[in-house]
Amino acid sequence: MNVRFNIPFNNSQHFHTHGLPDVKRGALFKGKFAKQVRQYFLDRYQSKEVVLTASCTNALELAALLLNLQPGDEVIIPSYTYVSTANAFELHGARLVICDSEVHSPNLDLDHLEKLISPNTKAVVVVHYAGIAPDMTRLQGIARRKGLVLIEDAAHSIDAYYDDTLLGSFGDLSVFSFHETKNISCGQGGALLINNPDYVDRARILRDCGTDRHHFVLGLVDKYTWVDVGSVYNLSELNCAYLAPQLEQVEKITRKRVKLWEAYYHSLRPLEESSRLQLPVVRDFSRHNAHIFYLSLPSQEERDALLAYLREKGIASAFHYGGLHQSPYYRAKYGDVQLPNAEKFAACLLRLPLYYDLSEEAQRHVLEVVHAYFREERSMLPGSKYGSSEQS
Repeated sequence: MNVRFNIPFNNSQHFHTHGLPDVKRGALFKGKFAKQVRQYFLDRYQSKEVVLTASCTNALELAALLLNLQPGDEVIIPSYTYVSTANAFELHGARLVICDSEVHSPNLDLDHLEKLISPNTKAVVVVHYAGIAPDMTRLQGIARRKGLVLIEDAAHSIDAYYDDTLLGSFGDLSVFSFHETKNISCGQGGALLINNPDYVDRARILRDCGTDRHHFVLGLVDKYTWVDVGSVYNLSELNCAYLAPQLEQVEKITRKRVKLWEAYYHSLRPLEESSRLQLPVVRDFSRHNAHIFYLSLPSQEERDALLAYLREKGIASAFHYGGLHQSPYYRAKYGDVQLPNAEKFAACLLRLPLYYDLSEEAQRHVLEVVHAYFREERSMLPGSKYGSSEQS
């Protein structure tokens, strides 16, 4: 009898909350669960302030407001990232400068980054793709020497480390995502971590719709009023009630995901050794959280062929981002640039199913199908094979 697995792609982990929130008057956004979530980041990341937001996009937009961008200010972002990383700064007046990926990783190419810095550069945004850190010591050094604000887009990076330090702890400002596809999720949500104390007071004002309400609560003024721009960035108590117990179990979640990630890696390593694909490169300083397991194929044709084969077998794999520099919006406004490494990952990267509830049996089926595909030599189109110079 043939068994069709229909293995999903998105996360579908299930954790019981500690009961529905007791939403009392005034506690819709600041109840006990919101306090618990906020305190988790204050304590574990040693942040100076934490603003919970309705999405990671909101958190990025709040970070952009805190930069107080002026005409001509430039913000360097990676090409290989979700469009929110760009939109947040574009919306608030930045001129975007887009950086290539590394040869063996979708992360920022720090050599290219240094060439892009100009007297107009205000900030650099780093994305830890798949929860895998770039060289943060070097990146922090670049930012300090050049007087740049460092922003961590840590949307992929809950419970991931650079050496022994949590990702999200390095930036002047850092953002997290609790979207349904992330390791921990409340459907949609985010957080802004403020690690540089210079931004704390204004962040509270922007959070409170541009008012000095926080000063009023502390008794520093007898009434609060409109003193700056701002908006509503709250994450509801109901979302926090779903999120809080997952944060309590985040290390357990990471261990389970890493076990699945490593099973993929070790099973597929012979295919890398025979130059059929490339696996993620994780350097010694990075302790990742197994947010994504991805492959890189020799060409887009081979990536698309494997993708179609997996879907035919009921396995919902996916590719990921297109390079932002290749988008119609960027090209129309900023012109054409060539970023070969980002373009390679946009064309050749493929993600395999990885989520907390993925069973060992289902994962074995995924691996059997991948190996069967290569045994049938479906992927080896004429003239397309990694040369030795492409190996890590």
